[in-house]
Amino acid sequence: MMYTNLLLEVQEGIAVLTINRPKALNALNAQTLQEIHQFFTKDGLAIKDLKGVIVTGAGEKSFVAGADISEFLKLEKGKGKAFAMKGHDIFFAIERFPKPVIAAVNGYALGGGCELAMACHIRVAGEKARFGQPEVNLGILPGYGGTQRLIQLIGKGKAIEMMLTADMIGAEEALRLGLVTHVIPLGQEVAKAKEILQKIATKGPVAVTKVIEAVNAYFNYLADGYNAEADGFSDCTETTDFKEGAAAFLEKRKANFKGE
Repeated sequence: MMYTNLLLEVQEGIAVLTINRPKALNALNAQTLQEIHQFFTKDGLAIKDLKGVIVTGAGEKSFVAGADISEFLKLEKGKGKAFAMKGHDIFFAIERFPKPVIAAVNGYALGGGCELAMACHIRVAGEKARFGQPEVNLGILPGYGGTQRLIQLIGKGKAIEMMLTADMIGAEEALRLGLVTHVIPLGQEVAKAKEILQKIATKGPVAVTKVIEAVNAYFNYLADGYNAEADGFSDCTETTDFKEGAAAFLEKRKANFKGE
């Protein structure tokens, strides 16, 4: 797991993946996106006893301030859709990752950075975090799923206003709108994300994965979310974890889940 633009640290089953381009405000260039895809499709899946992943940015100023615009200008005519679809595939890999993924937003999360945060399952924000989809300032629109996920998280009215005006919102407004679930003091974003993952890690591992799958199915127009939920429920009832969890509840003790 050798990366050029990412830092990976794994402690006590929690992987902290840091976008490490602080001089570029952690902008997402092609190399960085390739490495993110490598982690969420291969390397991350190979980590033994993984509890979850935290995605954050290097430094205090920026989570990810956007995509690398210079690369946009190099796109050949007719290649724009393939470029966007590749971004979709990368962010779908995050959204569909079988373990919980939390974005610890420590500064600017703009454009591709906001889209990256929204692809994660949960978002926590430092008090100085700023969110926005300012692509119309460049004469383009969000291309990595932002037009879809922002609506899912905060509703059509405010989402379309943000995307059409390119206005940024602060952490407290993001909390009020439901874009993030916690606002914490600067520098404590990763610690809060770890606290959440440690709590999730006490739950049934199979059930956690099935919740992620079922929630994702709700937003997939090709899938039946209710059917995915029923399938996941059925799968869980056949696990050892379910028998242990039910027994622990009835016996008024803490469950000892094995992920089986």
